[in-house]
Amino acid sequence: MILQTGMRTDIPAYYSRWFLNRLREGFVLVRNPYDPQSVTRYRLDPSVVDLIGFCSKNPAPMLPHLETLRDYGQYWFVTITPYGRDLEPHVPGKEMVMEDFKRLSDAVGPDSVGWRYDPILVNEQYPVERHIRDFEHMAKTLSGYTESCVISFLDLYEKVKRNFPEAREVRKEDRILLGKAFAEIGRAYGLTIRACAEGTELAPYGVNCAGCMTVEIYEKALGSRLSVPKRKNQRGGQCACLLGADIGAYDSCGHLCRYCYANSSGDAVRRNLRAHDPDSPFLLGGPLPRDKIHEARQESWRDDQLCMEL
Repeated sequence: MILQTGMRTDIPAYYSRWFLNRLREGFVLVRNPYDPQSVTRYRLDPSVVDLIGFCSKNPAPMLPHLETLRDYGQYWFVTITPYGRDLEPHVPGKEMVMEDFKRLSDAVGPDSVGWRYDPILVNEQYPVERHIRDFEHMAKTLSGYTESCVISFLDLYEKVKRNFPEAREVRKEDRILLGKAFAEIGRAYGLTIRACAEGTELAPYGVNCAGCMTVEIYEKALGSRLSVPKRKNQRGGQCACLLGADIGAYDSCGHLCRYCYANSSGDAVRRNLRAHDPDSPFLLGGPLPRDKIHEARQESWRDDQLCMEL
């Protein structure tokens, strides 16, 4: 199975000690965000967890502990954008994150780490021209340390509209201009540009629209075929990704990016950060009297008997 850590929060940046404790204990408890009394227990056992997926804006706290993950397959997405403190108030400096990206790639291999440049938003401070200029600088810096970059454009979720009311959708003409320019830059620096949940609009311009967390990407990171059971697409028709189970929690990412879909407010995040116990099996808080805990159905999907030419 695939275990995700980063669809709801940034575990490497803010909860690395907790995560390492969970690996040592061999299990984690995850509260259903839509039914809080329903709790799933996942075994953190490499015999059933084929790959752990990470999404982070700051992998640095986990870099000294990568040996702990040696028995697991892994795939890291590291988000690096051109935005400053106005939009990403607690994200480390871009040049520092790019150096950490290189260290991570050296440790796990370029097939196991990807760059995310998203969400893309366009306004007076971050016009199309600046995006193209900054994207090329980052692509040049990261060239050889990854084979892909994932892009997507700002979606106006309700949480985003509440926390970032001046945000606007990116116009079609700007999406196409950026997609075409990024694809050209990607070719120059050996990067495949992948669109995340953007349909096929950018495919004619050289952007790969087949998904950013696909079975094929995970197989390449593992060097092994995966026999994945058929399941309903979790994001609808525009997404071909294998998202897996997520052990994170909403309203818990301390980066407090204004465009974030996972945080409802800064107050909620600060409250939850105070509720975090690195020794708890839960990311936030602890057990409650009416909790109903059920064991996740977990099995390995690896088929190491199939030879891969990747």
